Parts: sequence; structure tokens; C-alpha cells
Amino acid sequence: MNNDNNNNNNHENNKPAGLFADKAYEPTPDVSSTPSDNTSKSTVAQSIATQDNQPVSTDTSATTAPASRVTKKTIASGEPLKLAVVGHTNTGKTSILRTLLRDVYFGEVKNEAATTRHVEQAQLTDSRTGEVLVALYDTPGLEDASGLMDWLEDNTASRRDGIERLQQFLAADIAQGADSYDLPYDYSQEAKVIRQLLTSDMAIYVVDAREPVLGKYKDELAILSWAAIPVMPVFNFTDSQNANIDDWQTMLARRNLHISTRFDSVAFEFEDEMRLWKNLATMLTHFEMLEQLMQRRTEDWAQLYDEANIIIADFLLNVAAFVREINDDDDPLPVLEQMQEAVRQSERAMQHNLLNLYKFYDNAVSATPLELQAYQQDPFDPELLKSYGIRTTSGAAAGALLGLGIDAAALGTTLGLGAAIGGIAGGLLSNTSSIADRITGVKRLYIDPATLTLLATRALDLLTALRHRGHAATDATQLLYKGEKNSLETSGGDNNPDEDNNPITVWPAHKLPSELKKARGKPQWSSLSSGKSEQAQLLRTDMAWSLSGKLQSYKRDS
Repeated sequence: MNNDNNNNNNHENNKPAGLFADKAYEPTPDVSSTPSDNTSKSTVAQSIATQDNQPVSTDTSATTAPASRVTKKTIASGEPLKLAVVGHTNTGKTSILRTLLRDVYFGEVKNEAATTRHVEQAQLTDSRTGEVLVALYDTPGLEDASGLMDWLEDNTASRRDGIERLQQFLAADIAQGADSYDLPYDYSQEAKVIRQLLTSDMAIYVVDAREPVLGKYKDELAILSWAAIPVMPVFNFTDSQNANIDDWQTMLARRNLHISTRFDSVAFEFEDEMRLWKNLATMLTHFEMLEQLMQRRTEDWAQLYDEANIIIADFLLNVAAFVREINDDDDPLPVLEQMQEAVRQSERAMQHNLLNLYKFYDNAVSATPLELQAYQQDPFDPELLKSYGIRTTSGAAAGALLGLGIDAAALGTTLGLGAAIGGIAGGLLSNTSSIADRITGVKRLYIDPATLTLLATRALDLLTALRHRGHAATDATQLLYKGEKNSLETSGGDNNPDEDNNPITVWPAHKLPSELKKARGKPQWSSLSSGKSEQAQLLRTDMAWSLSGKLQSYKRDS
């Protein structure tokens, strides 16, 4: 039986005009029935984070002050969009926010229900001006919308509009928490969500696309609709084979929710993010802030890609220019091992620079592609070379190239570590003995073209993985990017691949880009040779820009 509580009449009589001028409020707690410990009061904790992970000032007056009215206005031109992220518990609301923010530290992500217990706020800003464009609110999961709907049907009048019925719920004891009022049921989590809805401009309703359409989700959407703000469903985990998107869209259409979008927080696609903002903009009268956000994030995304390719190009030039000289009678093995270790460390530094660029900081928080075996395997492991379909002309393992005074690759001899050492011991380089006679016994060791090709391919694969990996991924085996195959699982060496048309490597091992060929005659470009990092980097800067442009032409994410 519907009950129009008289204790809400005073709010009704002083109700402001206009749908979006309604107020959400909390009742004044009864001192006699409220514990004295302030921590037990119903509050909303806000954790503020910006796109650059810098803290900003916290203003909780709108959500924590008891007996206060919080005004919600329609978004006006020039104002940041206040966007609530809502949905059933454990559907990935915080995961989506982590990926939108590029922040692995925002909130808490666990594979269990009700991880988020309070409303947490973050901001998306203009990277150039610092202007706040969107204020995002991560809300607790809706745990028992069906029970709340039953209460609303029994205790509020159907002739009242949705906002009034929700306000009446917020004023009731059940919205304050079972602990505070010794009640058998607790709708305080739902109250936090509704309170935030009534102070937001619009909301996205996160749907776990793997879930079947159940009655509890229909009740959630019904309650959300009463807040009288635009609500757009967003499908998460869309790459799962168990996705039920068609069933969901049918149900949503029956509730007049015809605008939805897909945004997988693990298998990230930048185009999906842009589509999310575009769809939200169609639901607003003033959408200038979202247009500005889309333009700036598109520019930032392109700039990140440019910077990443510069990092990779600089690393490759540094390795290509790496050279060590030894005397004719010196044992080359210790020097070759030192060179290999220097290259390993340089590759790890390059990989971590890419991780930091795309804001994957801590493997303990968010798993990164580096945890996959493909990126951990030694670049000088002959099995790794084989898995990429790379063969040296001698069939030897990859390593350092032994040249007698000049790079032997210029003579058409491409040899790996095994051949280099074997050439000293067994005379495999007898075809260059005439040159050796002219050099007075000096030998130079380089990194061979096969290894450079492998390093380039693996670096671009890592970049592709980072560009398609959401910041909520907690498992290294989760999808890195659509259509990816682990290079270690891609057979090439046993199938006699044609290197000129090899889809695994970025270029055939015997056809290095001109920039890398030039670097092999410029030992001063390599900090690995000279130990002068800044000076060497300045010397190869122009060539790094040129090589980065070529790297971008090798599409690894098609």
C-alpha cells in the first residue's frame, strides 16, 4: 500500500521550479538513535585524481553535510560535465574509469562484489590549459535494486514523480544504513548512488556484457530513470565469447534506451572511447566540453604514438651503432657476452619507458604485457629468433656480428654469435682474410641485422599491446589487443617462411632501414660504445626522427 509520508510535505511546499532544480538531501539524523562515533554516520568519501595522477582539492560539502540540500543543475555552456558511473555491483565501473583516466591506481579493482563502498571522484582535464572538462563519479554497486523497488512501491505514491519518490527514500531510515538504525536490511549503498545521480548531469550505466538479462537489472534501470537525467548504457567485457549484447539491446529498447555503446576496460580501443563521448554528446544541449575533450584526447593519443616511436627508434639506433674493438689474438667471447648484456639492459630501459609513457607503472597494480613470456625471453635466444621466422644465412644463432675492420654485412655475410666465434676458431671467415691482412689485427664486433630486426619487431609489438590494453587489466594473460597471437606461439622457422613477405617481422633481416645501416658506421652515436649518453643521443636525434616515421608505417595492429 502506497504511503505518502507527511513528514515530507515541508519539502514539497518549498519545492523549486523546474525539473533539474530539484534537490537531493539527507535527513537530520536523530541524535538519540545515531551512534556518537562520527565514522558511523552515512558519508560519502571522495578520492580525487586528475588525468596526470595529481591530487586536487576535495570538496565534500555537497555530499557529506547532513540536513543540507544539494542543488543539481542542468549542465550549462562552459561548465564541466558531472558524469556518474553507475551499475550493478562487480560490472567493472572502476575498471572503466581506470582506463578512461589512464590511471592504474584509481579506486580498487577486485574480482568480487561491492569493492567500491563510497563515491570517488576524478577529473578529466584539458592537457594544455588544465581546465576541468569532465568530473567523473565512481559509485558503489547497486546490490538489491529489486528490494528497493518493492520498498518504493509500498512506501511512496505512484502519482508523485520519480525525483520526489527518490527523495522520500533518501529521507527514510533505510537509506541511512542498518548499523545506524538497527534495521534488518540496508539500502545505504543504493542511497549513495541515488544521491550522486540527483547531483549529476548524466550517467553511464555499466553493463557486464557476459551477464544474462535479469529482473534485477530491469529494476535498476527503472530506478535510475526516476532521476530524470540522461542515462546511457555502456557494455563492458564485450570481447568475451559469452557476451549477450543483442539480448541487452532488446531489453534496453523496450525501456526507450536506444543510445548505448561498447567500451571494454581490458581490450581497449581508442575508437570506442571516442564513440562513448560522441554518444554522450548527442544527449546534451550543451556539449562544448565534450567536443573539447574529444579533440584534446585525440591530439594527445597521436602525440603519445609519435613519442613512443621516437623511443623505439632511438633505442634501435643506439644498438645499431654499438661497436667494440678487440685485438686479433683476444678471446672474443667475454666481449660478446658484455655486449649482449648491455643490449638486454638497453631493451629493458626502452620497454619501461614505453610503459611509463602509457602510464602502466606498477605490475603489482595492473598487469602489463612485459609479464608475458614473449617479452621476457632473452633476445639472443636462438629459439626466439626462430619463432619470429628469422634465419641468418649461415643458420647460426643471433648475437654479435664479427667484422674484420669493416661491417661484414656490407660484404653480404650475415652471421650470428655462433658463426662469429666459429669463424675465429674454424676459419669460416676465410673469404675476408685478405682484408684482415690489411688491418693489422684489429677486429670489430657489432650487433647483427637479425638481432636488430628482432628487437624492432618486439618493440613495435609491445607498443601495439600497450595501445590496446586497458588500465584495469589485472591478469597478464588477458587479451592484449584484438587478433593478437603470441609471437612465441607463431611458428615460422619450421615452415621455411619467405622473409621478403614475412608478416611476423617489420622488415626482412637482410634489409635494414637506411638509418640503421648508417648508424653501424657511427659508433659515436651509441652510448653503449662511448658511455656518453646525452652526447650520443644528441648526435642521433635527427636520424631517430627519420626512423620513427618509417616505424609508424609498419602496422602491427591491423
